[in-house]
Amino acid sequence: MTLKQLRAFLAVAQTLSFAQACEQLHLSQSALSLTIKALEDQLGGRLFSRTTRSVSLTPEGEALLPLARRLLAEWSRTEHELRQRFALQQGHVSVAAMPSFAGNLLPPVLRVFREAHPGIRIRVHDVINEEVLDQVRARQVEVGIAFEPPPGSPLQFTPLYVDRFHAVLPADSALAMQADTDWATLLQYPFIALQAPSAVRVMLEERLAAHGMALPVEIESHQLATVGRMVACGLGVSAVPALCVRQMHELGARCVALRAPVIQRPVGILTRRDGELSTAAVAFCDTLQQAVTGFDLPR
Repeated sequence: MTLKQLRAFLAVAQTLSFAQACEQLHLSQSALSLTIKALEDQLGGRLFSRTTRSVSLTPEGEALLPLARRLLAEWSRTEHELRQRFALQQGHVSVAAMPSFAGNLLPPVLRVFREAHPGIRIRVHDVINEEVLDQVRARQVEVGIAFEPPPGSPLQFTPLYVDRFHAVLPADSALAMQADTDWATLLQYPFIALQAPSAVRVMLEERLAAHGMALPVEIESHQLATVGRMVACGLGVSAVPALCVRQMHELGARCVALRAPVIQRPVGILTRRDGELSTAAVAFCDTLQQAVTGFDLPR
C-alpha cells in the first residue's frame, strides 16, 4: 500500500463520497477511482460497496479504516520529526571528549550551541583520550574530541588547535615567578602524574625518553583537578596541556610554559570515515570550530 492509496481510501471512507474526496485530495474522479481500484486489486477484494446513490465500507474496508488512520498519523509524525531535525529544531548529538577539553573549553562551546539550537539534546561522555577513540569507532558517539590519533587510524581527524604542555607549580615556588622553565629544571622536583593509560602520561614519558629524561613520578591520580590541588598544596609539580592552565590557576597552582623540549600535540574532532553525520552533529562541529578560534589559549 502506498501513501497515495491510503490517503485516497481514508478520504472516501471518512466522507463516504467520491465527489467530496476528490475535492479534498484535488484529484479528478477518474484518478481517484483508479487509485482505489489499484488498492483493492493489490489487497485482493473490494473495500467499498458502491451504488448510484451511496458509498459504504465493506467489512474488509471497516477493518482497514483504523489501521489506515494509525499508519497515516504515524507517517505524519515521522515526517514532522524529520523536518524538525533537518531544520535543527529537534534531534540530539552525542559527544565524547577527553577531560581536559570537557572541563575547560567544552562548556562555553555548548552554551553557544544551545543558544543557537535550543531544541537539540546533547549527551557528553567525559572520558580519557583512548576511550574517546573507542567510542567513536564503536558508533557509541557521533563526535569525539581528542588528541590526533596515530597514523593509520580509521578515524577522520579535523584539527582544532595545537596544545602545548605547561609546567604546574605551587604558587610560592620560585619557578612560578618565571616566564617559562625547562624540563630538566622541572624534573628536579617530585612529579605528580595522571595514571596510565592516560594519553597525557604516555605522551610525556615517550617524548621525554626520546631526550634521555624520565618522569620522577611520586604521586599519581586519575583526575586533573586532584593533580592541581596536590600541586597547589606543595606536594610536587606536574605538567598539563595549555587548555588546563586556567583550571590549574583556579585550583591554586601556577603555570608557566615548558621548553627544552617543547611538547605539543594537535587536538581536534574525530569522526568515522565511513559514516555521514546527522544534521545536528554537523552543526555542532561547525559551532565547535568557530568557537575554538575565538579562545585565547596560553602558548
